[in-house]
Amino acid sequence: MMILSELGKTIKSLRQQKGLSQEILAQEANISRATLSKLENGYIANISIVTVNQILSLLGFEIDIKPTNPFKT
Repeated sequence: MMILSELGKTIKSLRQQKGLSQEILAQEANISRATLSKLENGYIANISIVTVNQILSLLGFEIDIKPTNPFKT
């Protein structure tokens, strides 16, 4: 399970594993390199979930919603 504060680090790691520069991924996601840089550095307050989903999709991943405690109902 990933916590929200780790999202940027995870995206950066996935991007680097794919051998993509920030510039290339940002162009493919139709965002600025500066926006991607902010996301990778943990500044996610002004980035839409649609944008995050687009970036993850380009990296071959998707958003998955899971209960924080599967034993609670």
